[in-house]
Amino acid sequence: MAFSFQLQKKCLHTQARVGTWSTPHGLVETPRFMPVGTLATVKGLTPAQLETTGAQMILANTYHLHLQPGETIIEAAGGLHEFMGWNGPILTDSGGFQVFSLSELRKIREIGVTFRSPRDGRIIELTPERSIHIQNALGADVIMAFDECPPGNADYDTVAAATDRTYRWLERCIKAHQRPHDQALFGIVQGGIYPKLRSDAVSALIPLDLPGYAIGGVSVGEEPALVRDIVKLTTPLLPVSKPRYLMGVGTYKEMVMAIASGIDLFDCVIPTRFGRHGTALVAGERWNLKNAQFREDFTPLDPECPCYTCQTFSRAYLNHLVRSQEMLGYILLSLHNVTELVRFTQRIREAILKDRFTQEFGHWL
Repeated sequence: MAFSFQLQKKCLHTQARVGTWSTPHGLVETPRFMPVGTLATVKGLTPAQLETTGAQMILANTYHLHLQPGETIIEAAGGLHEFMGWNGPILTDSGGFQVFSLSELRKIREIGVTFRSPRDGRIIELTPERSIHIQNALGADVIMAFDECPPGNADYDTVAAATDRTYRWLERCIKAHQRPHDQALFGIVQGGIYPKLRSDAVSALIPLDLPGYAIGGVSVGEEPALVRDIVKLTTPLLPVSKPRYLMGVGTYKEMVMAIASGIDLFDCVIPTRFGRHGTALVAGERWNLKNAQFREDFTPLDPECPCYTCQTFSRAYLNHLVRSQEMLGYILLSLHNVTELVRFTQRIREAILKDRFTQEFGHWL
């Protein structure tokens, strides 16, 4: 069987859990942070560097790869794994979030979404079937259903309509999916900040017995407290025997609170975006390496971190690179930041296995 999720351990005091997920391109030990490789590259890092971070699974973007270089070229190359030189598992999103962020450039209909490409101005129609066919061609291990993602401030009726359409589109995605033997199709729970819509969405998804489930629409402008409440409500409703993925979340606090609710997988652009802006993630904090305090600090960025950056260079050198706007500085910080978030979820995993999750990470809850 290509996909198999084994639950190994559950926290005694929370819903936090440890699992092992088998995919066609290897194991994913959960809970786990997934770096984002939007255009078939985690920005600034080679696949060899990415392997050193401990990353097991990465994410790529269907919308962007459809626009450039196009799924036909990637399929001709042998699929995403061959094209980008990454041998581990890959997840592709459906393109829905990106399309719906083009509020002034797109039109929603039951058939799908029509939008004007921000790249070259051409009109593109993306339907559930088209999204799945593109993802089939890309060849990722995990593909996402095409969903409607309303803004965080949308009213109840608007979110209810989007949630219902998301379910109808999911049914069409399932029918269109041509590679269920080697690509796991995840359904997405929408419902905004409204508990009833979230619980109704889960109730509709469960009978479909999908390989995994995602919680979407939680990084689109909602208040953090509302996001936490929705994740805490929704996650325990999802099947215990399937992986659970919280989309677009990747801060320390958000991940700990989500793991405590039973989430297994995360993705976020934070580590490389911060790296490109001279910011390092260290011991739960954000450090701006441009700051003068680092100019004569010759200690490692994080003495406890095993990454190449921390094992080789000083804070003073990183300060110099960032102040000089040298590309190497952004690469080294991105390498460290990805390592930091992957290791953070690894440490949580180890704490759950030792029945020490609340002792070691309870201060984040």
